[in-house]
Amino acid sequence: MARLDRRSREIFRRIVDTYLETGEPLGSRNLSRILPMALSPASIRNVMADLEYLGLIYSPHTSAGRLPTESGLRLFVDAMLEVGDLTADERRDIENRVAAGGSGRPVDEFLADASRMLSGLSRGAGVVLASKIDQRLKQVEFLRLEPTRALVVLVGEDGSVENRLIDIEPGTSPSALIEASNYINAHLRGRSLSEARTELLHRQTEMRAELDQLTARLVDQGLASWAGKSAGRLETLIVRGQANLLEDVRAAEDLERIRLLFDDIETQRELVELLGSAEAGDGVRIFIGSENKLFSLSGSSLVVSPYRDQENRVVGVLGVIGPTRLNYARIVPMVDYTAKLVGRLIR
Repeated sequence: MARLDRRSREIFRRIVDTYLETGEPLGSRNLSRILPMALSPASIRNVMADLEYLGLIYSPHTSAGRLPTESGLRLFVDAMLEVGDLTADERRDIENRVAAGGSGRPVDEFLADASRMLSGLSRGAGVVLASKIDQRLKQVEFLRLEPTRALVVLVGEDGSVENRLIDIEPGTSPSALIEASNYINAHLRGRSLSEARTELLHRQTEMRAELDQLTARLVDQGLASWAGKSAGRLETLIVRGQANLLEDVRAAEDLERIRLLFDDIETQRELVELLGSAEAGDGVRIFIGSENKLFSLSGSSLVVSPYRDQENRVVGVLGVIGPTRLNYARIVPMVDYTAKLVGRLIR
């Protein structure tokens, strides 16, 4: 920014504003009509040449106007973007869309609502990465399926239900399965998986005294079946509204860009990694185009923010994927507020 004088900054800002609003390049003749200072088209072209030399704008076609480069967009977002706050009506709208149905619903349900809401308000694709590493136990049940296999059913306080298969010893009685369930439900209910494992270690001597050897092993296996998954970060990726990205297709190259973006979204592993990297920062983060390899071909942007649980631990990320000409000034506060709202709802 230090290398740009007042008129260079104003011309650059107008080019970016026009791109974000219409997706179209802005030429010197049109610029001369809307600038607050009196500049001839020839003078404006000289300034545009300097901006192009700095790598901030480019001409998509000969004799066309100028568009911002990804570097130009990054400079604009970091140094010139004016982000306002949401109105009271906008906040209520977000709250009604996400929190509808009450706080007793399963977490996955209102996270899907949050993703759908972000998609609807941004006209992009809403994304949520939810970690289940610290869900809290409400109930655990052991069900025999085969002589040497049992199903462990875990019900979380958020209403989520997950199943795991474990190996059991031949001859394990139904009463041993019931006793293992009762022990966990009596002593470990309301604890997170990591807390339950820690508590179990502290209770080893007491547990061995209360339970027979077979039942004690069942308790160990039942909790280990989730703790092992959680150590590898069991995560759920929710994406809603990909079809919105087709609404702004103007040419064959735009359709190809969207196709590549859909491929990127389907490649969940890389999207999960990208969203996971956003957990390290506080507040909203913006990834533009080829700044990340995931969007290097599709030329897309990602606006995301982490959300936290009642102990202020980051437990997920949510945001919006769309073209690089997203309305950042509107979407940044929307994503930020939604992340704070989701954090309150999961407490």
